[in-house]
Amino acid sequence: MTCLECNKKLSYIDHKNSIDTYGVELCKQHQARLKKVVEKNNTCIEAIKLYYGLKNAGANPMLEWWDGKKSIDIAISRVKLNIEVDTQHNMITHTQAINDLEEAMHSFKNGFTSIRIPNVVVKYYLRETVNNILGIIEGLKVNIKAI
Repeated sequence: MTCLECNKKLSYIDHKNSIDTYGVELCKQHQARLKKVVEKNNTCIEAIKLYYGLKNAGANPMLEWWDGKKSIDIAISRVKLNIEVDTQHNMITHTQAINDLEEAMHSFKNGFTSIRIPNVVVKYYLRETVNNILGIIEGLKVNIKAI
């Protein structure tokens, strides 16, 4: 049981608190840092798990990246990929749907690819979600090299 950020050995209490709160193993210092991010951005636990899954896979993600307009749940800057973990997917209105489409269009015009992933997909299929995102990253890398 070690911290995913600094590899510090965790006590049972630190491990339990971190898993219960964030779903990942973090020391007290990194739990405190993450708590600030979560409180500021209302980050869902699935976004945190996906961030650490991608980080563990070597994707160099950034959690709660500010894009100049709003905070993006996870960004992979090298391939200009923005990932939003959607917690409200089952309650989307037509107004929200068109706003999401407009945001995607603006991101695309600025060279970014934006994807929305329902939180339940991350919750139940974390490994598959990470693998699929890694495939998207590879595809984007090929397209960047082609340009």
